[in-house]
Amino acid sequence: MSTDLTPVTYYLTTPLTDADVAKLNIGDRVFLSGIIYTGRDAAHRRLVELLDQGEDLPMDVKGQVIYYVGPSPASPGRVIGAAGPTTAYRMDAYAPRLLAKGLKAMVGKGKRADEVREAMVKHKAVYLTATGGAGALLSKCIKKVEIIAYEDLGPEAVRRMEVENMPTTVVNDVQGRDLYAVGREIYEIKS
Repeated sequence: MSTDLTPVTYYLTTPLTDADVAKLNIGDRVFLSGIIYTGRDAAHRRLVELLDQGEDLPMDVKGQVIYYVGPSPASPGRVIGAAGPTTAYRMDAYAPRLLAKGLKAMVGKGKRADEVREAMVKHKAVYLTATGGAGALLSKCIKKVEIIAYEDLGPEAVRRMEVENMPTTVVNDVQGRDLYAVGREIYEIKS
């Protein structure tokens, strides 16, 4: 695996296309704008149950981004509270099904399972990370929020969010590369 990383910065607006994600490489910085959706494990379980029953999802995921977040309540004058990423592996059992429906990107933190990385290659999608612990700063990129499904899940409900220049980094690209693995190779001490 090549350990050459020369990050490029992209400003992308959803919905994303195959061409949008095909040009992204691990380490690239991506500033997302447009509509993205939220969902954590409880919501993902319900979404996949709908697919299992042959029913439509509450949103069309084709070309879309799902942000793995359970935001805190909004303080007065704000549209949302802190909105930092949650650990992505919790959604690994469900992600391949959504990728097969056309999902183009997922935003979270931490590593993804082999099956998810393989599905990203097969369906031309990417995994992006947002900085953990920076939820208050990330919330400033969120301009509008509306719950569209599973309100009973509270912070884990599915939300439709309008974002502007939300900063992310490509961890897994459509070629199957993994920034976490390559990063270790670059900085590993050779004896």
